[in-house]
Amino acid sequence: MSGNFGVSGTDLNRDLRSANSESPGCKARLRAGVIGGLIGAVVIWIYEALVWVGAQHLMPLAGIPRNATGLVFGKQVQESLGIWAYVVGTGIHFVFAAAWGVLFAAVWPYFRRRGYEATLVALFYAVLAWIVMHVAIMIASDNHPNYYDPAVIIGGFMSHIFFTVPLALTVKRLLQPQRY
Repeated sequence: MSGNFGVSGTDLNRDLRSANSESPGCKARLRAGVIGGLIGAVVIWIYEALVWVGAQHLMPLAGIPRNATGLVFGKQVQESLGIWAYVVGTGIHFVFAAAWGVLFAAVWPYFRRRGYEATLVALFYAVLAWIVMHVAIMIASDNHPNYYDPAVIIGGFMSHIFFTVPLALTVKRLLQPQRY
């Protein structure tokens, strides 16, 4: 039995290039998005602690975890929950951060194939995320900051940049094509 088995260098390189150009699977995107979102969630809290609490004195440090509860459900619910507002707010913060991370991981291969840098995409993603989230907050509750105030808008964009840039860089690293 004779076979004609052989692989030329050209064939091998072409096969490796096609494997590298394929989009990552759903499981890889989900994993990268959740990890990136959680890293971004921690970084945004560090930013809020340094800027909102330390520099601007907008809230006490303990107010950061429960902030999401008040934004989503209103201050009355936040106060009525007592200590549970911290648990609910932390849950809201990390669940939404992971969801935004998964969404970024889903769209990132599109931009990577077109040669965009993750940080540039993250800057626009930050603006989009802030607008979508705060429109949803305005719909869900009437007890929120004045989202027409330029200081609130700029502060919101800045905090979301501190969320999306680490998210994007993490997703970029985790979804990099493997080189052999």
